[in-house]
Amino acid sequence: MGFIIFVMMLFAVGGVAWYAVTIYNGLVALRNDIEKAWANIDVMLKQRHDELTNLIEVCKGYMEYERETFVKLAEARSMWAQAKTVDQKAQADRSATEAVGKLFAVAENYPDLKANDNFMQLESRITALESQIADRREFYNDSVNTFNTRMQQMPDAVIANFLQLHPKPMFKADASERSAMAMTFAVGR
Repeated sequence: MGFIIFVMMLFAVGGVAWYAVTIYNGLVALRNDIEKAWANIDVMLKQRHDELTNLIEVCKGYMEYERETFVKLAEARSMWAQAKTVDQKAQADRSATEAVGKLFAVAENYPDLKANDNFMQLESRITALESQIADRREFYNDSVNTFNTRMQQMPDAVIANFLQLHPKPMFKADASERSAMAMTFAVGR
């Protein structure tokens, strides 16, 4: 009789241990998904950073009087190069997105620039990169949401607390990205 109780307890302890390991592995997989999602965003940000360098060079010859626009782009590029954390890179990304938007808006005033093949290719490439970055931000936020939700649910919360896992921040748009963009249309005669 004692042997049967011993075997039952052994199975119970083994089952609990197996369940804890399963939860742990699930949390590790989610954490790794977040890191992979951020790495994918980082790759796209690097590509955009490289394209901005080319775009600035193409635009400089045409846009002699747009110093403020170039300064903002240079600051955004510098901020991105110095960023180490996810939050710092996210802030640098917001600055770059704002600066690129302003550059494209200002470029409308320079028909020769808008007709330049290099500019059109770079504008198209950067626009495509912006779309891909947005898609990857969405995947990153989905991964973070799943991870943070699991960390708050029982019994995952106990294991996450034991492993000292902490919630991850979502990638959020800042106020300037949420505000409506003013659009004007000039009618030529």
